[in-house]
Amino acid sequence: MKSAEIRQAFLDFFQSKQHQIVASSSLVPGNDPTLLFTNAGMVQFKDVFLGEDKRSYSRATSSQRCVRAGGKHNDLENVGYTARHHTFFEMLGNFSFGDYFKREAISFAWEFLTSKEWLGIPSEKLMVTVYQEDDEAFDIWHKEMSVPAEKIVRIGDKGGRYQSDNFWSMGDTGPCGPCTEIFYDHGEEIWGGPPGSPEEDGDRFIEIWNVVFMQFNRSADGVMAPLPKPSVDTGMGLERIAAVMQNVHSNYEIDLFQYLLAATAKATNTSDMENKSLRVIADHIRSCAFLVVDGVIPANEGRGYVLRRIIRRAIRHGHKLGQKDAFFHSLVQALVDQMGEAYPELKQQQAQIEKILLTEEQQFEKTLDKGMAVLESELANLNAKEIPGQLVFTLYDTYGFPVDLTNDIARERVMSIDLDGYEKLMEEQRQRARAAGSFKVDYNDNLEIDGETEFTGYEDLAGSSTVIALFKGGQSCEQLEAGERGIVVLSETPFYAESGGQVGDQGLLKAEGLSFSVEDCAKQGNNHLHIGELTEGQLSLGQKLSAEVVSGKRQATALNHSATHLLHAALRKVLGDHVTQKGSLVDPERLRFDFSHFEAVTAEELKAIEAMVNEQIRANTPVQTDVCDMETAKSKGAMALFGEKYGDSVRVLSMGTEQFSVELCGGTHVERTGDIGLLRITSESGIAAGVRRIEAVTGRAAVDSVDTQQAQLQDAAKLLKTKPEELVNKLQSLLDQQKTLEKELKAAKAKLASAASGDLLGNAVEVQGVKVLAVQLSDVDHKSLRDTVDQFKNKLGSSVIIVAVVDGQKISLVAGVSKDLVGQFKAGDLMKHVATQVGGKGGGRPDMAQGGGDQPENLDAALASVQEWVASQI
Repeated sequence: MKSAEIRQAFLDFFQSKQHQIVASSSLVPGNDPTLLFTNAGMVQFKDVFLGEDKRSYSRATSSQRCVRAGGKHNDLENVGYTARHHTFFEMLGNFSFGDYFKREAISFAWEFLTSKEWLGIPSEKLMVTVYQEDDEAFDIWHKEMSVPAEKIVRIGDKGGRYQSDNFWSMGDTGPCGPCTEIFYDHGEEIWGGPPGSPEEDGDRFIEIWNVVFMQFNRSADGVMAPLPKPSVDTGMGLERIAAVMQNVHSNYEIDLFQYLLAATAKATNTSDMENKSLRVIADHIRSCAFLVVDGVIPANEGRGYVLRRIIRRAIRHGHKLGQKDAFFHSLVQALVDQMGEAYPELKQQQAQIEKILLTEEQQFEKTLDKGMAVLESELANLNAKEIPGQLVFTLYDTYGFPVDLTNDIARERVMSIDLDGYEKLMEEQRQRARAAGSFKVDYNDNLEIDGETEFTGYEDLAGSSTVIALFKGGQSCEQLEAGERGIVVLSETPFYAESGGQVGDQGLLKAEGLSFSVEDCAKQGNNHLHIGELTEGQLSLGQKLSAEVVSGKRQATALNHSATHLLHAALRKVLGDHVTQKGSLVDPERLRFDFSHFEAVTAEELKAIEAMVNEQIRANTPVQTDVCDMETAKSKGAMALFGEKYGDSVRVLSMGTEQFSVELCGGTHVERTGDIGLLRITSESGIAAGVRRIEAVTGRAAVDSVDTQQAQLQDAAKLLKTKPEELVNKLQSLLDQQKTLEKELKAAKAKLASAASGDLLGNAVEVQGVKVLAVQLSDVDHKSLRDTVDQFKNKLGSSVIIVAVVDGQKISLVAGVSKDLVGQFKAGDLMKHVATQVGGKGGGRPDMAQGGGDQPENLDAALASVQEWVASQI
């Protein structure tokens, strides 16, 4: 079976078992600070397992794109050199959210693997592991699936309790439980032993499927409480099961990789198909392309740094194969050919992926040049026959200079490199990376709230409600007293909770003799948290309140939020479909929108974008809101916003003429585009590599912006004694006049310097037949010193000259030697002799040198020493 057929068979099988097929989520986890990249199929369902999110289904299945190349889930160094490590892979999974448990999960897995209707793997080729204490799973495998007892291995703890390869946890706290793993036996001809044996690290028995039974919730004090609704989370690597089904031992021998390996060999002019560098490159093009698809841009930190490192690793292996020209970007086409049908976004963004990779290749070539220059400089001053580990590490870490390239250069020069010192520094870096990637999160560190809040704010800005929870200082309480700060949770509320870049509402919760000032509204799970201070009265659980949102701020925020949608659409139309949202902030005063783009947006482009948005505003079309399932939303062409999570029921916002903007959004918006009034872009800037930011204002603030600019024009025109419409011509006239005056001033200074030079020629002395002039000048611009020295040389003829100008504590120096004497005297040497005496340095050509210092008190003595210096050179 081909890989694509296996992927589809898996989804079809679980769909036949009443599982909802869920599309792969982004490689960038939404709202999850604990992960660098999506590294397992359960990541998009984490909140469901934690009980913070509810879906319309209790069974799901997916084929999830995963990357393990940073943080604590990092396979990068092994990729290409083992049979099964990858930076990018697809995880097939089935999930139960409080529905079925061990019996059904084990039965499903065994049926899919062994049934002739599906994969038809001989059962005798499989064996399983269970957690040592999980008698229930052992009995299901042995008594119900008829797996021989000798083929069921109990895996015990390594260290403390529950520290086993067969006990899984989401983090240090939170859902956890035992797991059972299914292994495939590749045969006696392959070295290795079964799991749990001393030879388990061999390649004979390969894990293909892991089934996790989440049945406990571990608290920070280590207590394991049974979950009220035990769940199932499974994962099977597509590449591994494809190797089994295609009767090959290495993942790199499956159809997915064979096509990419052939394309890589062609792009690098390589005939040795067993070369490990081909594997590295073929693996890396997958992770790099899909990371770009999901909005990651090469950068010097975070996810962008990991992407840059993977790209450079691929390029380095291309160099090892002898390919010095840019080649990596050309492999995107082969990837599209192989995976474009399953992931159409690859084809849609192909041109952008190729552009980003090519740019990075070209930049890395410059980086290699810099590294080479540093290496050459260091080698020139190195007396030993071994390149120090610190230098090797610095070249690699700072300049991305490959270690093997450093080693090649060392061999050419009959030298060696200190690999032990380099490895020690690399291990220290890995330790730092692991520490940075080990996110510690207490999944129980949330407010315990029963029930949920119904949001009524789409229709109303006021309403009555009941207090269902109170918190003070992070702890649940029965009541709040006047003057105390706290959190109020209501049964229903018109207050919008901060999400999707839109700030939370402000307002009041009131009852007779009671007033609670809501300063912000946040969301936890399905509850709205009203954060603020009780300014009057006493507030208790179960109390009836009226809730009122500050309408002016809500409306101003709605203007900015709707304008953000129009701005996003306009950016994509003007700049290209590669533009994706990287973050946003929408409040009553302004909007801020971050987006992916490789260069500054030009003034002409900004003008076109602003005009396009305002054209949609003037069209005054109704803003349409549809609530539907995700698949229907996708069919409408709705765009999902960066970093947001969506349930099964989503809101689709359509606005503008001819579906100008269609996005998924739970925020609050205007009724018609004309309500926005006007949009004015106030700034455009870069905030990271490949990420730009636009700030803008709408409505009254936009009008105020126009008024302010008009007033500034009036003031400027008044100062220049002209009309606003003539301001540009007036400024151009003044600039032309300034240039003329600057030329005249420069000419006047040159005349003064020439006159002064004539007076100073009398200070020249002869030292053993050589004319020497060392003087300090006054009223001479330091920029004119070179011309002054040239004039002195012309008038003195055969001569050695150094002149100085002092401006406060700063000394400017210029030295010159006539051409007939450069074999005997060097201007650069003279400059160093004088500059070091005045606390500075300098250098230059044999006939002309420049320098400076910051110790004017030593200048007279330094100039006086020039005659002695000249004598010493003769």
